[in-house]
Amino acid sequence: MTALPVAGRAEVRRYARLLVRRHPRLLVGALVLHAGAAVAGLAAPRLLGGLIEALTTGAVAATVDRTALAIAGFLIGQAVLARYAHVASARLGEQVLAGLREEFVDRVLAVPLSTIERSGTGDLLTRTSRDVAVLSKSVRFAVPETLIALSTAIFIFGALLLVGPLLALPCLIVVPLLWAGTRWYLRRAPDGYLAENAAYSQITDGLSETVEGARTVEALRRQRQRRRRTDTDIGRQYAAERYTLWLRTVWFPIIEIGYVVPVVATLVIGGWFYLQGWVGLGQVTAAILYVQLLADPLDRLLNWLDELQLGAASLARILGVADAGPGVGAAADRAAATPAPRRSARDPQPTAEPVAARDVRFSYVDGHEVLRGVTLVPRPGERIAIVGPSGAGKSTLGRLLAGVLQPGTGTVTAGGVALADLRPDELRARVALVTQEHHVFIGTVRDNIAMVRPGATDAEVREALAAVDALDWVAGLPAGEATVIGAGGHPLGPDQAQQLALARLVLADPQTLVLDEATSLIDPRAARRMERSLAAVLHGRTVIAIAHRLFSAHDADRIAVVDDGLIIEFGTHDELVAADGSYAALWRAWQGHAEPVRTA
Repeated sequence: MTALPVAGRAEVRRYARLLVRRHPRLLVGALVLHAGAAVAGLAAPRLLGGLIEALTTGAVAATVDRTALAIAGFLIGQAVLARYAHVASARLGEQVLAGLREEFVDRVLAVPLSTIERSGTGDLLTRTSRDVAVLSKSVRFAVPETLIALSTAIFIFGALLLVGPLLALPCLIVVPLLWAGTRWYLRRAPDGYLAENAAYSQITDGLSETVEGARTVEALRRQRQRRRRTDTDIGRQYAAERYTLWLRTVWFPIIEIGYVVPVVATLVIGGWFYLQGWVGLGQVTAAILYVQLLADPLDRLLNWLDELQLGAASLARILGVADAGPGVGAAADRAAATPAPRRSARDPQPTAEPVAARDVRFSYVDGHEVLRGVTLVPRPGERIAIVGPSGAGKSTLGRLLAGVLQPGTGTVTAGGVALADLRPDELRARVALVTQEHHVFIGTVRDNIAMVRPGATDAEVREALAAVDALDWVAGLPAGEATVIGAGGHPLGPDQAQQLALARLVLADPQTLVLDEATSLIDPRAARRMERSLAAVLHGRTVIAIAHRLFSAHDADRIAVVDDGLIIEFGTHDELVAADGSYAALWRAWQGHAEPVRTA
């Protein structure tokens, strides 16, 4: 199993800058408000320093009153500015997060099914749940808090320089320590958090496999093996988290030292400067207060920096989804390594010819070809059934014809244009793959059907339901087509869910259908009824049906018998039975004249 790619640090930084530049007005507004709040917070130490100076003149009473009123005014102003600064930062964070989530959905939907099968669902599930949640926290809290802390620290240090450049020198004592410690941490933290997230993906993948295959695990008595797998995954996760925890236990004490030393150094060195007559007592007082104020933004900055490392690791994994190539295995990866250039209006446009494969070879693993020079050229409107023993390459051929996989050599075309050269919307209008899996999305029945054509009318949706013999039971639902189904909604049986999936296909109206036994999960009588109802819809449309039940092959115009990666027989049902070859043997076995055999 191969994990999905992870984006590099340069790509993460580039994308982060791009996200920020998309909202310049919000960013500038937030920074201005934070700067105003920081400046308002700098008044109190300076005013208190002036009050200390006033002690030497004797005009204390009036100075205290004015100072107290001024400090109160600045504190109120700081509170108001800070409030609106946080609101502006939150608004900016939500805008950035909304755009990132929408792009992530686009990336996930663009990942080929073959890539998901290779990497496992656990890795993608972790990226869509845990990584998105971590990144959401970083965008909502870490980024605004970092902006606040950074702007506040800059203004405090600027105020300290205005009080007296000499009094800023003690703060520089800890800069080498903080620089070296932070640099040490940042060199190790990104890889540590990436390893932590990858380990979490393995846990999710293992648990999902165990839950989905619980009955098989129990039947084969593999409980102990699955527990060992889970224990191993948890141990790997524990080791990864222990490493990042160790990094923090080294880095955080360095930070804590960096907060205490400047205060002590400013007090001692500032006192010596005062005794030398280089600075005034009020300057020393203001400087100490500023240094104490500097500890809070630095503490927030460095602590949220750790959260930013988590967010950066999650962002790298989210961006890496877009780098998931369309191929499967080393051979397919090489075939897809050089993507075809995008077609322009001057390039040849597809004709009305259906999908066709010519001299196609494909392998999941180097040295073991699943398909070995297969050619299949259907006629327009023809229904071809593909049959053969389990592992012969039937489903692989179907996925190549649907554009899910790309051939290692040879060509798969639609209308004379390679499927790889078609835009996604062109490809889906040309060919659609329908498998044994069916999905019910949260929403109404109408939403589930019309999602392939959001502009479809109610009449078109009902026609699609009628085509798959589903209109009657949909009308009997509590709210008809407006009934909410999916998780938490009105429950549907497996045959009803599959009928909705087929109705969705009818509304999509592709030129060629690749059916990987789309009705196999329905009982035979219901499947026969549905296939009869689909017959009128499929008329005039090219259909490639991967048949696991031979009655489906019997109804086809022509039949391709696949064995060991080759089409060994091709013709009508009567022709193949008369030839007395492999298909005839399968047919006799299925009819009960020999030991029953079921193709897969």
